[in-house]
Amino acid sequence: MPPPSEFTLDLRRRARIGLDETVFCAGKSSAQIAAIVARFDRAGASALLTRLDPDKIEALPAAMRARLDYDAGSHTAIFGKPRRRPGRATGRVAVVSAGTSDQRVAREAARTLEYYGVGATEIADVGVAGLWRLIDRIDVIRRHRVVIVVAGMDAALPSVVGGLVSGVVIAVPTSVGYGVAAGGATALNAALASCAPGVTVVNIDNGYGAACAALRILGGARAT
Repeated sequence: MPPPSEFTLDLRRRARIGLDETVFCAGKSSAQIAAIVARFDRAGASALLTRLDPDKIEALPAAMRARLDYDAGSHTAIFGKPRRRPGRATGRVAVVSAGTSDQRVAREAARTLEYYGVGATEIADVGVAGLWRLIDRIDVIRRHRVVIVVAGMDAALPSVVGGLVSGVVIAVPTSVGYGVAAGGATALNAALASCAPGVTVVNIDNGYGAACAALRILGGARAT
């Protein structure tokens, strides 16, 4: 196990901002991740882990793996019980993705909301290359106060959705695409340059950040 000096948990973050500290696993070794989760366990705290690759979770102690709710599609894991909002309706946020290749990022957003007990309506593969797919689902999307839109390549979908719904639209550009897609830079610039008024944009592939923005809009997770 790595020495404790390698990390300091922020166990009071939820009291300050209504959101727990989340473990970003990219760049961390399995030994570091195991030590961090063990510290959460000793504190009696739950935790959300993001960017947890399958090979890293396989390297964790078997007893710890058994206590993690791991979702391979999003590379996320939940340690402990997800937060709950008794009496709250499910499906308060729509998570809309342009294509199947955007699903990992979309699922990261949905899993973050799940951790906080907020239901997500996931709507996949409605990119603008086949606009009828979006139109077929637009009435469902319009029922949500917050809509997270995940798209790569030219990232046209957030602008289209932003022109069709009255709720808050949070764009998540992804790194999906060939050549000049430039690892998501083109999608990011397109989202930032959207002519649909009021579209909010988070960083490339940041489904977690989009979900946290949605939680703040809904009143934060303080009531969980």
